Amino acid sequence: MKRHSTPPEITSADDHPEPRTRRGPSRRTLLRTAGIGAVGVGLGAAAGPAWRAATSSAEPARVPFPSADELRVDGVTVVDPLDGSATGGRSVLLRGGRVVTVGAVGEVTSSPGATVLDGDGRWAVPGYTNMHSHALQAEHPELLLATMLAEGTTGFRQMLGTDDLLRYRAEDRLPLTPHAPALLSMPGRLVLPFTAGSPQEARDEVARQWDRGADFIKMVMVERETFFAAVEAAHERGMRIAGHLPPSVGVAEAAEAGFDCIEHLGTGNAVFIACATDEDDLWAQQDKTMPIPGWVTGLPFVDKVFSAMTDKQLINPAAFGDPAGVALLQRALDGFDEDKARALARTLVAHGTWQSPTLVRLRTQYLADSPEYASDPWLRRMSAGARADYEDVLATFRALPAEMRATYREAYARSADVVRIMHAEGVPVVAATDGQGRVPGQWLQLELQELAAAGLSPLDVLRSATVAPARYLGRSDRSGRLVPGADADLLLLDADPLADAAHLGSISVVVRGGHPFTADELAATVDRLDAEGPSAAATAALAGARRSTDLCCRL
Repeated sequence: MKRHSTPPEITSADDHPEPRTRRGPSRRTLLRTAGIGAVGVGLGAAAGPAWRAATSSAEPARVPFPSADELRVDGVTVVDPLDGSATGGRSVLLRGGRVVTVGAVGEVTSSPGATVLDGDGRWAVPGYTNMHSHALQAEHPELLLATMLAEGTTGFRQMLGTDDLLRYRAEDRLPLTPHAPALLSMPGRLVLPFTAGSPQEARDEVARQWDRGADFIKMVMVERETFFAAVEAAHERGMRIAGHLPPSVGVAEAAEAGFDCIEHLGTGNAVFIACATDEDDLWAQQDKTMPIPGWVTGLPFVDKVFSAMTDKQLINPAAFGDPAGVALLQRALDGFDEDKARALARTLVAHGTWQSPTLVRLRTQYLADSPEYASDPWLRRMSAGARADYEDVLATFRALPAEMRATYREAYARSADVVRIMHAEGVPVVAATDGQGRVPGQWLQLELQELAAAGLSPLDVLRSATVAPARYLGRSDRSGRLVPGADADLLLLDADPLADAAHLGSISVVVRGGHPFTADELAATVDRLDAEGPSAAATAALAGARRSTDLCCRL
């Protein structure tokens, strides 16, 4: 099969071109202090500019998605992630934002004037889905979304919503142009002590979000009884519930309760304790108390104030790790038992619990001082303030005792082992990054390579970003495969993705909603958006949601 070193030419049938700080307090101490401090200093003084941004009343303009011209892609090898087949000499016809026909070259015809793309020597795969993103909370959401599209992400699950974001989605006010992935799923506001302080409040919150159009419930941290009430209430409404596990809830019991998808392997020490030989003893020593004083959580607007006060620390909570908690983590790692890990995985399979491990998020947290992050291209696209915050937290991480950083390195290696074991036992795994643009190295292409390094085959890595997300989201008829009726989102690759997972990044063309873009065009769009900076309207409109996300990330 012929290979190309340059992107294919896009033409129409009429031959017209188409268009340094010291280490701070432990995380738990910090959170408790912040919660109490929110009362003493007053709301306006505590949050400062962040509070003013969060309460902005600006409304973004409507952004209707334009229809695409008819497009025919000829001569490609179509890869079907479902069965692993690769069929050469195919044509794919796209019309009205959908796949119309997939057939042999010469047997698929298009209308006069349709755009024709010569894909000879390339592999066509469905666009990738990022199943854990915070793109809508980025400082410059248009830039981050365009960068995601350039790496082949044509759809994403937004992991935090607000009443405004849900309304903006319904009114087409989000920056979801053809240069952005499609928003496939979004929750309402986070389930936290601020929003669900009791089992009944959790039930009320689920009902409220369902009424406002949320697709699922995002769990972060609540008391034990409230957690189980939220799971039950979500399922009564026909909604999935996903996210973090509170410190008082173990991985197995969360699965047994029906928790749908565990993010970041559950957060904290829970998964490593569950896989340790002395699990019971370690679990007894696990600090299960809430890191936020209960008497603070009912105060008005305390969620926004608390978020603003912990903003920088949440860039990398590992940099502010509690030595006692890290010591307990080391004991769990020392007692890691693969048989126990396999038994845990079988429990997840039995109860239909998925894993969204976000390995790149865990890696940038546990291995924050890895040298490759210093040359990550995203660093130069971060604002001066975001870059300074990142460097400050990185300095704090580097100042940690050597034994703590050694524990973190081992924890990341064990995280990859857990993903390998989970996958081998049949736990569904989806590709995800937790990216918001505040840390380099949180990209889907890097996540795919981490999944491959963890032991997934190239086909299974491809599935984690295509058919697996489609199945979880109930979109198997619309995404994950190039079949009639599917969304017109596809990629042309220069190398066989079934031979090597690294080839999943050999992208020549991205087709988003029927709109084709070469890799060079996408790179130029990213550069242009970076030079222009964020629009004032988008920044103001999404600032409140961005600040809310900061609290979500890794409490």
